[in-house]
Amino acid sequence: MITKLIVLGGYFLVVMVIGIYARTRLKSTPETYFLADRRLGAFVLLGTMAATNFSAFTIFGTSGAGYRDGYAFFPIMGFGTGFMALTFWVIGKKAWQIGKEKGVVTPPELIRVLYGSPFLSLLVSIVMIVFTIPYLALQPMAAGYALEELLHMPYFQGCILVTLLMVGYTFRGGMRAVAWTDLFQGFVMVAVLIAAFSLVVRHHGGFAETQHKVFEVAPKLFARPGANGTYTVGVWMSYLMLWFFADPMFPQLFQRFFSARSEKALKMTMLWYPAVCTLIFFIPISIGVMGRLSFPDLTGKAADRILPMVMNALGGDLMSSLVVAAGLAALMSTMDSQLLTLSSLFTRDILPVISKRLPETSMPGRFFVIALAALGLILAYRPPATILQIATQTFTGLAVLFPTVLFGIYLKKVYAAAAILSIVCGEGLLVLFYTGILSGGIFLPVVWVMAAGFAVYLVVHAVFAAKNGTSAGINLYGRIANPYLFGFTSVFFLGIDFWAWNWIGPTAGGIPLWIPYYILLSAVQTLLMYIMVR
Repeated sequence: MITKLIVLGGYFLVVMVIGIYARTRLKSTPETYFLADRRLGAFVLLGTMAATNFSAFTIFGTSGAGYRDGYAFFPIMGFGTGFMALTFWVIGKKAWQIGKEKGVVTPPELIRVLYGSPFLSLLVSIVMIVFTIPYLALQPMAAGYALEELLHMPYFQGCILVTLLMVGYTFRGGMRAVAWTDLFQGFVMVAVLIAAFSLVVRHHGGFAETQHKVFEVAPKLFARPGANGTYTVGVWMSYLMLWFFADPMFPQLFQRFFSARSEKALKMTMLWYPAVCTLIFFIPISIGVMGRLSFPDLTGKAADRILPMVMNALGGDLMSSLVVAAGLAALMSTMDSQLLTLSSLFTRDILPVISKRLPETSMPGRFFVIALAALGLILAYRPPATILQIATQTFTGLAVLFPTVLFGIYLKKVYAAAAILSIVCGEGLLVLFYTGILSGGIFLPVVWVMAAGFAVYLVVHAVFAAKNGTSAGINLYGRIANPYLFGFTSVFFLGIDFWAWNWIGPTAGGIPLWIPYYILLSAVQTLLMYIMVR
């Protein structure tokens, strides 16, 4: 127990020291507090982008999904999440340019600049806050699981401890502190996950040997649609679409477009992101699969604890403490960003509607950090579902904003009514799906929700354009040259390899060949992006 306390205490101390060192003045400007003066270089930007996106869901949710469903979940995450790096350039570059020129600090502010509609900006703010808060609550929820498993600390006390730590350095430090702590926590997460993976493999006699042992116990973990039949072709395609549309709409990721020092920083982040995703997601999913050998009978939410359980069983106090520290690093690097970004939305987009003026300092946003953290704790008190289920529902709500942002940037002429109706229709449809009134059939709700959102936007836009006698054309062709658009579309649909469903062998090093296939697709995507941005 002493070893566990020393490791976790040391980790918490380092994070606090970095946060204090990178602090901002209490009366700093919103641009300094929320965007670090728009001076994040490529290395720090990639680190904070990756660490912010790799949350409790990455460590505990994906390892739990790996345990329940097997390697079928890896391409969805490794390839699917990496594919959204394309939007770092398609959306991020334009957002950065407009943000720098107009002094934009938050995503809803960008919408207000593009559409000239305060109501639409407020609507986007509300959607971002409403659908980010449940995802925010996943972070203390996972912290409670991890500390309960490692230290036998009561679940909710663990939630409170980690939340207080994050509030401490986020309240004082702002984006600069968040970015540098994210970078440190990202390195901790990667290094410890690799060490944990090596420990499990070595314990069972090598990687290939371990895979063969798992295959004898549960062969369905090595094929689509997975051990529980979850990932049918329709669901598979749905998840690939969900990550592509939802991830860039995460307010904590979107806001980082504004904080980049240059276009080059955004370009380097985009190019490296698929490789980072491939590495980071394979490891916890594989550990979840191999966890079947140590704990064969977990079900439901209990599987989300498989990573700390395996480390406790195989690694002793030191290794189990380090792995929990990696999980805490992942969730803290996401929650601090969520707290900071949502507080900026409150300060810049909600509070001015109430007070009729824009705050000159960052103090209101700092105090909203505390309020948001408290709300996250309330939602984490009694988690209603698995981490994956909660994430899927909240991600779809954010994905609804994608047509508004994309067309707002690339249409020659925009109409706020098209965006408003698209958002209202998409979110209304989502409610009907998740209340059971409508069924998605072979697809997740995101497919129908996004189809409706795009269709409503374009139809309303065409009606207004015709009424005003203007062109309804979309200036996408000139911005994304046709050969690249065709290439990326081809890579995306090659990712829906329905011909390999229910196919387990042959294997390479103990894993089915469709896994290297997806690694190759990620490499092709990176090559296309490199050629495009040259």
